[in-house]
Amino acid sequence: MSIKRSVWGAMLFVLLTSNVFAQPKQGTLVDKIIASVDDQIVLQSELEREYQLCQVQGRAKVPNLKCQILEGLLINKMLLARAKIEGVTVKKEEVEHYFNYKMQEILSQVGSEARVEQYTGKPIQTFKEEIRKFIKEQLAIDKMRSNIVNDLSVTPTEVKAFFAKLPTDSLPYYSSEVEVRQIVRYPTLSQQDKAAIVERLKALKARIQAGEQFEQLAKQYSEDPGSASSGGELGFWKLGVLAPEYEAAALALQPGEVSDPVATQFGFHLIQLIARDKDRYNSRHILIRPDATALDLEKAKTYLNKLCTSILQGDITFEKAAQESSEDALTAPRGGLLTGGSGGVRMAIDDLPPDVFFAVDHLAPGTISEPVEFTTPDNRQAVRILFLKDKVAPHQANLEQDYEKLQQMALNAKRSTALQAYFESMKADASIDVAPEYQHCMLLK
Repeated sequence: MSIKRSVWGAMLFVLLTSNVFAQPKQGTLVDKIIASVDDQIVLQSELEREYQLCQVQGRAKVPNLKCQILEGLLINKMLLARAKIEGVTVKKEEVEHYFNYKMQEILSQVGSEARVEQYTGKPIQTFKEEIRKFIKEQLAIDKMRSNIVNDLSVTPTEVKAFFAKLPTDSLPYYSSEVEVRQIVRYPTLSQQDKAAIVERLKALKARIQAGEQFEQLAKQYSEDPGSASSGGELGFWKLGVLAPEYEAAALALQPGEVSDPVATQFGFHLIQLIARDKDRYNSRHILIRPDATALDLEKAKTYLNKLCTSILQGDITFEKAAQESSEDALTAPRGGLLTGGSGGVRMAIDDLPPDVFFAVDHLAPGTISEPVEFTTPDNRQAVRILFLKDKVAPHQANLEQDYEKLQQMALNAKRSTALQAYFESMKADASIDVAPEYQHCMLLK
């Protein structure tokens, strides 16, 4: 279980069912210990948390689901107990890194710390300590699991043998897959357009200085969908996370003070510092996103057309051009490769964003699209060219086309065998106790 999934499950449980295991009331379930491994316990609330997560993921109809979840929790507790014995340590900095990331994710969805308290019925510090505990335990579990399996690898011979043992009727069937790369350019705004936005923000600042509330103006004028509804408040962020220009302007303020207009890659901001606490700070902002004119977009298209000509003439490869010229920070370092989160070179054609699908659907492998306008996930206007490097027809798994996937399958199987062997050796020495209502689960058998 990954740290991201586990912590999200914890957060989901705390936010959605925080009152289920509260003070005893008629019809209310009281939390209790349902299993233990050595000095590590499994609570009813932990089982329910994971069960609700499975329901959200559409897995509620899996046979004996709660038994499977409880066995997984027992395995994690076994790893946690072993981590203590073997002196596996989790640095405070690691916990804080994941904690800050997760709290920002929570606040971006909920709106503010006050709303977290409202939803959970708990003081914010209590909620934060619960999240920190989940993170620390999961990091220790992940480290123990890594100690067991991370040195494992599979050779080409092992992959071939693994594939040969797969029953023909059980071979995975892969839909059509493509390797698509992109080069992205953002339109350059004219000085006139920039000046107009700056004047709008200066006018808003004057209204704030005249007595209007920053929060109300943010709700009315800010174009940041993540914070406008909460008066522009972003919550506490650790130093070095937000855009450097934004952070520098915010930290130059005193609490309550409002900045002059500040430009970042996301647009133009009016910033008010709310509070600063050691290495983190809370602020609110009004964001104005510049609208690119047709002329600005045409300039970006002209740039990409010239670059495309250089690629087609063999002056530079598409991958190299993407690394040097693409303004998309995520895909540029990997030569413009779109992965859709899969991590592999190819992705299923059905997983492509609709605009990418229609742009490459008519392309032959090895060809480049015309410059295409699109809107980024953070609502920025941009232009890109797309390179369909390869396209694979739907097929059953085979070594020639799917070696990378089969290699990962073989490695996962080898790791699973190693973990199972480790658990078998641990069971004999572990003290495992399960509540009577879960004895039927035949756990760790």
